Amino acid sequence: MSESNQQVPKKPRSVSCPTCGKPVVWEPASSWRPFCSERCKLIDIGAWASEAYRVAGPELDPGEGSEDVPPL
Repeated sequence: MSESNQQVPKKPRSVSCPTCGKPVVWEPASSWRPFCSERCKLIDIGAWASEAYRVAGPELDPGEGSEDVPPL
């Protein structure tokens, strides 16, 4: 068997945790991926819940779309 036919094991991909920047190996054993830990995952979820992160879109007028919402 020649050397060119041998398969070299691939090195697992490493990504940076979106919260703290710590390297995370991207494999099934990394249970919180892309985060490094449950703590970083919860920090990110909290940022979305408090609207620190937002998906870009057109600005709405304060009264726009409220006709579909029933009064309290």
